[in-house]
Amino acid sequence: MSNTNALSAKARIETLVDENSFVEIGAKITKRSTDFNMQEKSVPADGVITGYGLIQNNPVYIYSQDASAMNGTIGEMHAKKIAHVYELAMKTGVPVIGLIDCAGMRLQESTDALAGFGKIYKVKSDASGIVPQISAVFGNCGGGVAVLAAMSDFTFMEEKNAKLFVNSPNTLEGNYADKLDTASAKFQKTASTVDFVIEGEEEVLNSVRELISILPQNNNETGISDECMDDLNRMVDNFAAEVADPAVALADLGDNNFFLEEKAGYAKEMVTGFICLDGMTVGAVANRTAEFDEDGKVAAKYDARLTTAGCEKAAAFVKKCDAFNIPVLTLTNVEGFATTVEEEKTIACAAAKLTSTFAEADVPKVNLIAGNAYGSAYVAMNSKHIGADMVFALPDAKVGMMDSNVAAKIMYADDKDTDVAAKAAEFEAQSGTEAAAARGYIDSVIAPESARKQLLFAFEMLFTKSEYPIGKKHGTI
Repeated sequence: MSNTNALSAKARIETLVDENSFVEIGAKITKRSTDFNMQEKSVPADGVITGYGLIQNNPVYIYSQDASAMNGTIGEMHAKKIAHVYELAMKTGVPVIGLIDCAGMRLQESTDALAGFGKIYKVKSDASGIVPQISAVFGNCGGGVAVLAAMSDFTFMEEKNAKLFVNSPNTLEGNYADKLDTASAKFQKTASTVDFVIEGEEEVLNSVRELISILPQNNNETGISDECMDDLNRMVDNFAAEVADPAVALADLGDNNFFLEEKAGYAKEMVTGFICLDGMTVGAVANRTAEFDEDGKVAAKYDARLTTAGCEKAAAFVKKCDAFNIPVLTLTNVEGFATTVEEEKTIACAAAKLTSTFAEADVPKVNLIAGNAYGSAYVAMNSKHIGADMVFALPDAKVGMMDSNVAAKIMYADDKDTDVAAKAAEFEAQSGTEAAAARGYIDSVIAPESARKQLLFAFEMLFTKSEYPIGKKHGTI
């Protein structure tokens, strides 16, 4: 059941949209089933309010489930209302926002309810890549409804009262809710389903408004925020010290220090999120080697290696950016792949997915090599070799196969008379930015403090980029 202190379904909509902008559609629709004495039950609007409104003058379609009407369960007509909203959204090129507070399928309607679930899945799949889809979970979101939320482009979860699960904690073998509440926001923010976990319903809704304000309306538009009031030539004096924690570095790069990080609690070694450069929305993907606390001190450290979770997180994010014409920036600082037995089972496929996603994306792509860029892990991180339009590097960056000392030891393992240190120095000379720039693998070596203006100008020049993909149905990687 929904928390009694929570906002009502209608109040959530009113909090989300601009004042007096919401128009309800399908208000008189209700269930038609009479099985199990359903004719005696009143289900206003069949448990879901649907309509359209404005968010910062941007039109959106909305559905908000009403937990006070049969616990917000999805039946035939409930599903029909949601599907209709999606059909209208695809026709008009407008985002869809779902406010979820639902106990699941309406058992009294049996196969009609199942058919309704299928209809929602179908329209969500059809709309994927055409209009942005956002789900915000405020109460229960279980079973098939969790799949519905996962089919969205971005999923928000209220920290205290929301529950998201396919199987409830008590049904998992060897587990129970008091032992590990797998439906809680605390658990879900470390998994891959939820993008934003925020305490407070109004705060969640305000964050949805913020996200809508920087996203394109559909796949034929570009993301442009308000007019940039920040200095386009602003220096970022601390950038070199910040690159270890890209969440800090990206905030310093963006207009007015804005950075909206998604999936912040999942695969922390890979940072993904949005910044704005001269008002243009840019998706950012970055390798993290440290996490700074509020005082700027190192709170956690991470290996400069690609992990399965990190690759999948980055690939999914880049795919969304590419679908909605959002340019992509990468901050590369990687030395290889994770080296554990468990990772060995999955890392090749995950890295293949990341590599192909970058290679297939036809939006403007800029890479800044901020640290080490070693081996095929570097190639996978939006390198020039797989299609980056522009590649910059900081003066201290290194580009090569691997650490020079390790390389020398491997190459001369059977030659005891060789001066390994001298060979390491020789190999090191091939790993500097100058050597890579001489071969055209780096377009420019830039001072750290000038990173904002250099990246901003690069994206502005690439704004009119146009590529036509190879004629094929879709890739299989």
